[in-house]
Amino acid sequence: MNAPGPDGAAITRTLVERLGRRTFLRAVSAVGITGGAMAVGAVPALAGDRDGRRGGDRDGRRGDRGHHDRDRSCAPDDFPVLQPGAGAIHGDHYLASDPTLVRWGYVPTVHAEPVLTMASGQTVTIDTVSHEGILEDQGRDPVTFFGQHGMDRSRVLDDAVAVAAEYDRHPRNFDLDGPHVVTGPVFVEGAEPGDVLKIEPLEAVPRVPYGVVSSRHGKGSLPRLSDGSAPAGITLEEVMPPIETDGRPTGVPTQYGNVSVFTAIDDDDGVMPFGDDRTVRFPLRPFMGMMGVAFADATELTSPTANSIPPTLGGGNIDIRLLGVGSTFYLPVFAPGALFYVGDPHMSMGDGEVALTAMEGSLRGTFRLTVCKPGSGDAPSVAHRYPFAETENAWIPIGLSDPDGAVDGQNSDLDVAMRRAVLNALDFLQEEQGMDRATAYAYLSAAADFVISQVVDRTVGVHGLIAKNHFA
Repeated sequence: MNAPGPDGAAITRTLVERLGRRTFLRAVSAVGITGGAMAVGAVPALAGDRDGRRGGDRDGRRGDRGHHDRDRSCAPDDFPVLQPGAGAIHGDHYLASDPTLVRWGYVPTVHAEPVLTMASGQTVTIDTVSHEGILEDQGRDPVTFFGQHGMDRSRVLDDAVAVAAEYDRHPRNFDLDGPHVVTGPVFVEGAEPGDVLKIEPLEAVPRVPYGVVSSRHGKGSLPRLSDGSAPAGITLEEVMPPIETDGRPTGVPTQYGNVSVFTAIDDDDGVMPFGDDRTVRFPLRPFMGMMGVAFADATELTSPTANSIPPTLGGGNIDIRLLGVGSTFYLPVFAPGALFYVGDPHMSMGDGEVALTAMEGSLRGTFRLTVCKPGSGDAPSVAHRYPFAETENAWIPIGLSDPDGAVDGQNSDLDVAMRRAVLNALDFLQEEQGMDRATAYAYLSAAADFVISQVVDRTVGVHGLIAKNHFA
């Protein structure tokens, strides 16, 4: 059977209110304590029995229905909001985005303590929280922010409210910290440096009937530069948002003049208003913008090398929209246990992510995590040294402009990212398909596509598409 819906959420809220959040977590973690770290694992009393939560393995819903956990063809008024622990949870383990467990603006380093331990090949369901609607320039008050757009308190996630109000692992600096609420890390047994972590997204279910698309001054593809000038190729009049609305000199984030566009979900579409009562509709394509393993060798939680914005060789804010349900993402491992984390949930994104954000919105994701050893053939050779992905129809070599996580003056040169994507494609074709390098180079020019992943994360990205049916 499935876990209880709204009643389960109500029970959770009541227990938290009566016991206190930390006491509640200590009680819950008794079923999932691992490695001396707090782990919000399976919670049968609140989220249904284990058989119910694993039903997706047996009835085929996992993977076949994409982001659907049930019929999502509904208007926002009757959309089933997924509060923490409520509704169907299909993973072998469950992880919540509690403010005592997440990192806001930073990713786990190789020295981070895990919040959950799981065996290779098992699955984990993670309730992620979007940063949009809780950030400082939006008031850091999601009840008020989303209430302005017609969403009552029941349609605002309890964990989003908790993170905005209670996060205290470090003082937030809106101008320096990353925006993302990062959940993890998860310790995967058997993973060692030199291995590959194989990540299979099995579900990506919208938790709320809305998302937000934001453009912020000094960011995006058309930014005003830090010296006040326009980037090469455009004028100051073409900067977005327009420079006359730039309130950053005030030092008060709510007065920065940033733009956030509320976008409702209706009938599996995003519905964005514009003009005089007009809207534009586009299909939802949920995926996690951020899936990663620990990479930075830093001990401070807020080390600049752990900032959540730039992607690295450990993945992270990779922002490739093809990495939704049914895809496979391979990451080289740099720390014992891999230390997997997720964040930046997207309901839809166009290649490039030009305005700065996608349609950001909280998702419930389920992932299978598998350790691949060198020489086993379970992962492409290139994945032991660089992120790599695939879908049912294509192999996806990836190139990043600055993959080592540089701190100062990050390289945002798309030419560099493009060259690395081509080189990784050549390595893949030579090592996995047995093509000689000259022929592989010619093939890529004739038949493969190379696409801009994103241009807004300091380290920019390009990914290739190599059709699998070309090699049948």
